[in-house]
This record gives sequence, structure tokens and C-alpha cells, in this order.
Amino acid sequence: MSPRSDSAIAIAEIDPKREFPFSDADFRNLAEYAYQHTGIALSESKRDLVYNRLSRRLRALGLRTFREYHEFLEGPQGGGEKERFINSVSTNHTRFFREAHHFTHFRTSVAANFARAHGASGRGRMRVWSAGCSTGEEPYTIAMVLKKEIPGIARHDVRMLATDIDTEVLSKGARGEYSASALQEIPAEFHADIERKGDRQLGKLQMGEALRSLITFRQLNLMQSWPVKGPFDAIFCRNVMIYFDAPTKKSLVERFTKLIRPGGWLYIGHSESLIGAHPGLELVGRTIYRREP
Repeated sequence: MSPRSDSAIAIAEIDPKREFPFSDADFRNLAEYAYQHTGIALSESKRDLVYNRLSRRLRALGLRTFREYHEFLEGPQGGGEKERFINSVSTNHTRFFREAHHFTHFRTSVAANFARAHGASGRGRMRVWSAGCSTGEEPYTIAMVLKKEIPGIARHDVRMLATDIDTEVLSKGARGEYSASALQEIPAEFHADIERKGDRQLGKLQMGEALRSLITFRQLNLMQSWPVKGPFDAIFCRNVMIYFDAPTKKSLVERFTKLIRPGGWLYIGHSESLIGAHPGLELVGRTIYRREP
């Protein structure tokens, strides 16, 4: 085990409420590791979040300091811990029909247009990507809209890819089970495709098979290579880029643009904006971009 540094001991003495010493160097090292492996830029405001979430990993591994934890991550035995580290520092906050104007636009400009163009033939093809899908509320919302707007959707080649870096939230999304209280977030017109289990208030919701069959959940790190081909009719990457710095955002948007079909759509989060020129994209609504034909 590595000895405690003088600075770490000082920090521990200054803040006796903390179980583990957590120096400036500890935070910088872990923030740099997060940036290198996920693209997430952890600002000083995230210091307590990092401490609280990673303290659990120190306990689980029987380590005494964050310095030891960083050395473990970088060492030959740290491969399996990398995934747990990423799951710990990732932020996953979402809900059904979050930023509802996106789904109103998607319903009229994507799903309804598809139904008009391909409804009779039953041979239409559509691909949608929910990048940073968290626990699945976003892709299931998209699936509800698609099923409602496209009659006989099973006859068409309509598929959605839902990806996230966090394997734990992906597992929940794939199960499609949520608290019964989440039903309040979902308009009544979509309730027919949702099954209720147990008590009305304390029970669970189960997304129906017709919705689950439209979605493929996969682990994907946006900072690495993408085993996806496209083209996509729409990409949702909402409230993900707020954790990235400007160069990372720019690169990410350029990669998305190449995978969107001409005339297709990119939806980003309400607190995000694309600063600077992004060739091929046109802003057409609040945080809604269209790839130029």
C-alpha cells in the first residue's frame, strides 16, 4: 500500500467528517482519468460528488486512500474496475417525455412523415439513435411516439439503437421496468402499451413487448470508435454534451452529422448549444438541428 502524503493527511485533518483523505492531487488525478477515458470534464464543483461516489469503491476494494485507488485503476489489475469507475462518475438523470417539444417535433416531422410516405407499402426503413440513453426513458418515449404514429409498425423496418457508457443503467433500460409513479409523466394516449404490476402506487410499470422490440440497448463510449453504420433519420444526444469541453463537443457533433441522413435530425439538450460553425447542420427550432439536404 502507498503511504499517505503530507497533503492528504492535512486534508483529512481539516475535514474530519471524511472517511478517506482526499487531496487536490487526488481529485486532479481522478478527473484526468475520467476525461481520458470518457470525455467527461469534472469541474471543481463535482469534487464532493466524486468523493461520495468513489468512496464506495474504496470500501469495496479495501483501500485506505484515493491515491491507492488511482494506482489500482492505472495498474494491471484495474481493467475490471474501469467500468465501475465510469459507472460511478456518470450522471444519469432523466424522465419520460423530458423536453416535450422534441417529441412533438419528432412526432410531426419524422414519425408522421414516415407514415405518410410508407404507410401503404409496409416497406419503410427508419433508424433512430438515442445516444446517452441512461435508464431508458428517452428511447421508450421515442418508441411510444413511433408506435402511435406508424400504423402496423411491425411491417416496417423500424429500429432504434440506445447506447450509454454506464452498464448499470443500460441493464435497467433493457428490462423496461419503472416505478408506478412514472406513469404520471406519460400522456394517457400512450398508456395502452404499458403493463402495470402490483399496487397502483407502489408497484411497477413494464414497457410492453411492442415497445421493447423496437429498441436495442448497447454499451458505447462516445469517445471511442462507434460500431454503427447509419444513416440515422434522427439522433437524440440530450444533456450529454454538457459534461464535455468545447473541442470534445465539436468533434462529437461532426461525427453525428456524418451519420445523419440528408434531411435528418439532431436533438440536443435544453441547456446545450452548438457554438461556432457546424457545416451541414441548420438550426430549425429550440435545440433542434437538421442536416442539410
